[in-house]
Amino acid sequence: MKQNTTYKQTELGLIPEDWEVKKLGELGFFFKGKGVPKTSIETEGKYKCLTYGDLYTKYDYVIKNVKSFINDASDSQEINFGDICIAGSGETIEDIGKCAVFIDDKTGYAGGDIIIFRSDENPLTLSYILNSDLCKRQKYRLGQGHSVVHIYSSQLQNLKIPLPPLPEQKKIADCLSTWDSAIEKQSALINALTQRKKALMQQLLTGKKRLPGFSGEWKEVKLGSICENFQNGNAFSAKDYKKTGIPIVTMGNINLGGYFYFSESKSNFWIEDKSLERYEIKKGDLIIAMTDVTPEKNLIGLTSIIDIDRIFYLNQRVGHIILKPKLADTDFIFYLSQNSYWRNQCKAFATLGVQANLGTNDIKNINIKLPPIEEQTAIAEILATADRELQLQKEKLAQLQTQKKGLMQVLLTGKKRLMN
Repeated sequence: MKQNTTYKQTELGLIPEDWEVKKLGELGFFFKGKGVPKTSIETEGKYKCLTYGDLYTKYDYVIKNVKSFINDASDSQEINFGDICIAGSGETIEDIGKCAVFIDDKTGYAGGDIIIFRSDENPLTLSYILNSDLCKRQKYRLGQGHSVVHIYSSQLQNLKIPLPPLPEQKKIADCLSTWDSAIEKQSALINALTQRKKALMQQLLTGKKRLPGFSGEWKEVKLGSICENFQNGNAFSAKDYKKTGIPIVTMGNINLGGYFYFSESKSNFWIEDKSLERYEIKKGDLIIAMTDVTPEKNLIGLTSIIDIDRIFYLNQRVGHIILKPKLADTDFIFYLSQNSYWRNQCKAFATLGVQANLGTNDIKNINIKLPPIEEQTAIAEILATADRELQLQKEKLAQLQTQKKGLMQVLLTGKKRLMN
């Protein structure tokens, strides 16, 4: 990477002397997507298609290997290789204007609320630039609306971007594409490991597959029969919350998938009263969500294990399950709570109102099939090993994403050059 570059001051900050500041509208033209209703989308069909929601959920900066189809494209907008697809709507200002470049091997069709931009510049580099922090800040200012935020081509054409010469655009695209390829492969590996873990859980937690050396009978019991105790959380008052002291575990600490999340820098729930030992929980304790915060989160009945070596207090609507150690393995019950049989019982038991709620007796009445304690422990260890491998690969993915973000920051501003 060349370092001896001469820079010039522009309205976008310092950029290399041989770069230009251009308005997006000067580099190509815009047109609108249309005619891809969600009701017409299939997993197989004649024509590849794209909705604006896909830009947020299925693609990063590049659209390829499209797996959504329509069979009638007579009233739809065609898109070609190199077209940049921009979301015209978003739920938040931060989302607005998310875009990705279409580089699939066949013609596609873009639905409404997608703005398409076609240019003779390098489409990959242009997509990276339009998703850079510099352009995001400009799009934030342009977003209009409240519950749904909108942006229009008449606004996007005034976006100002730092534009390298075409040969450097290609080198930037090639470099960042290498990271995209590595991120894609890592994501595919994580997906494969996730599916493998799901299959293991389905087989091992139901007894469909027995581990070598185990043949004891599985017994159907109620959760309450293997509990030494069940403790409800305390109804802490907001006026008691402090910025230091003992953190309070709330529903927000339980994630879908059963993992415990706690960030000391982000937690707003602390209390300095140290006399509430009754509600004390610590590393290794099993907690259960007794409320669904929203239907979308689908947390009710999900358990989590405290994995941080410190003391917490338990908030209301989160329960503490204390198991009889000779009858039940904590990790096994944790994994079992992710099984659909457990979750469906919790949903059936839940008292419906503004939000679904489980009572103490509901939790104790959950039916489970339990192998002997030794087999529980062996199954839990296999699933824990799968979790550790999955977490390791997720950390590698996060590293790749961080590296790519750093590269974008220096390559798309000219702080680092790829030209000889």
